[in-house]
Amino acid sequence: MSRVPSLTLSPSLRHREALQVLSFDSAALRGRGNVTIFVPPGTHQALPLVLLLHGVYGNHFAWANSGGAHKTAARLIERGLMRPMVIAMPADGLWDGSGGYVRHRNGDYESWIMDEVTESVAEAVPELDYDPPLFLAGLSIGGYAALRLGAKYGRRILGISAHSAVTHLAEAGRFHDDPQSGLRTDKHPVGWWLLRNRGSLAPLRFDCGTEDPLIEANRRLHDDLTAHGVSHRYQEFPGYHSWDYWALHLPDSLLFFEECLRGEPRPAAGP
Repeated sequence: MSRVPSLTLSPSLRHREALQVLSFDSAALRGRGNVTIFVPPGTHQALPLVLLLHGVYGNHFAWANSGGAHKTAARLIERGLMRPMVIAMPADGLWDGSGGYVRHRNGDYESWIMDEVTESVAEAVPELDYDPPLFLAGLSIGGYAALRLGAKYGRRILGISAHSAVTHLAEAGRFHDDPQSGLRTDKHPVGWWLLRNRGSLAPLRFDCGTEDPLIEANRRLHDDLTAHGVSHRYQEFPGYHSWDYWALHLPDSLLFFEECLRGEPRPAAGP
């Protein structure tokens, strides 16, 4: 019997090769939630699972529609640069532009991601074990979530990657009004979570564009982690807070996860 009775998985979308949409009733969201899933073509078993988190005003199609995530993954797999991996791209809960993937009075967006999405994707996709190797990645507020949830749930996570990450929810005000309204969680910066959980922290990387308004915050996070001896990889590249940047650097996340599976991740020198 299904653990998620309301779960439905669409056929492959004809115009989106290897993409499917998973939909199910969510107690955490108090409604129905959606996840776009990339399953590599071919017969594979016991694949790793990558959760790829979008930014403010995004949805479960954002990484595929605007970032071409499924095409990037397929290209890297075809070239033999990474093994087949399932990529799940959930909506964040769609609370007032962005729930920040944390607990709000309107819903538990943290449990939605870490419990309901992971369990339901594993049930719906036979290529996954029930408890598959799990990676977290995201952009902007989704980068904040990847860092924060990756730290908090470190014993479940094999690798963490963030692009143009918000490092404190207050910074999200650059892109979204009053992002902390309704919070039911501590309002700590992401560095607090990383330092607090350093003993169980998975391999970690993050990057930011040099023209991004969040560049100084990302540099401060890098400096703070370095000062406290937390192993990580931080990189800067030319670019803005834009889909052009995120689509270009998604391979950095996916190839980093391949390194993690091989036991090869190494910190890279910062700027």
